Amino acid sequence: MNTFELELEVRDYECDLQGIVNNAVYLNYLEHTRHKFLLSRGIDFAKLHNEGIDLVVSRIEIDYKYSLTSGDKFVVKLNTHKEGHLRMVFEQEIVKIPDGKTAIKARVIGVGLKNGRPIKIDSIPGFESF
Repeated sequence: MNTFELELEVRDYECDLQGIVNNAVYLNYLEHTRHKFLLSRGIDFAKLHNEGIDLVVSRIEIDYKYSLTSGDKFVVKLNTHKEGHLRMVFEQEIVKIPDGKTAIKARVIGVGLKNGRPIKIDSIPGFESF
């Protein structure tokens, strides 16, 4: 699969007292990009939820490499692959632009639940082609 990319900019209120992006804010950047990616593939969280299917994160690994600061522009890159029958893996990277410095690398594992029980990724509408 090709890399999905979303360009964003750091807002003042996302920085801590040290003037750098708070570590928890990076999770929001990653999640926003995953949501935009899924929407670009026709996968709608609200519609799935109404059908009794919820997509949830079960694990996140993050390596912090470089701190972003207020006004920095960056791109969040995303690639996906399946791991077994139940897990969807999102390999994500946040890269400052224009200099190309990697701010973070992350591996996010998601699963699908139907009525609270794990289901095969392939059985979720829109995920058959991953």
